[in-house]
Amino acid sequence: MRARALAAAALLLCLALAGCGDTVEGTAQPRPEEKDSGEQVNTDFDKLMRECEVVAVDKIGEIVGDAVLVVPSFSGAVCMWSIGDAPGGEAMATLNWYEMGTLNNEKTTNDKLGYLTGDITVQGRRALQVRRPNDNDSCGVTAPAADVGVIGWWINYRPGSAHPDPCAGAQKLVELTLDLAR
Repeated sequence: MRARALAAAALLLCLALAGCGDTVEGTAQPRPEEKDSGEQVNTDFDKLMRECEVVAVDKIGEIVGDAVLVVPSFSGAVCMWSIGDAPGGEAMATLNWYEMGTLNNEKTTNDKLGYLTGDITVQGRRALQVRRPNDNDSCGVTAPAADVGVIGWWINYRPGSAHPDPCAGAQKLVELTLDLAR
């Protein structure tokens, strides 16, 4: 019985290897992908950072503290803005938008990091306000996105500087994002 199983496995291996040895003439071409409407799918990724434009740069500067030196950047699923003239010096605003995220997952992650997380309400929905322990210079707010997932904004001011409440600013940015995302 064992010899038959080994022979069958050897035969399958030979068949698999024989099928991989064929040469096909010509030049490989990508298959055009189409939507149900027959419209060509954009594979140029030229709209990859569109979500970073959900709140205008000048509005971010206004909320952080009437700043005008606001420079955007992008890293993975996170949009960032360096603010050169925030109250107290430089600051950073950060937007994350996780399509598969949930508030419960964000709460669990924040708890593992030792962050202080509290429930707040943003536009009638449960949201999370997040702070690092002993850090009054930064704050994040995360809320369910208008369609799926979660969005979150963080504001980080220079440590020890005089500045507006980062939680109020982060909440305002979340509110604007939810208004514009509908």
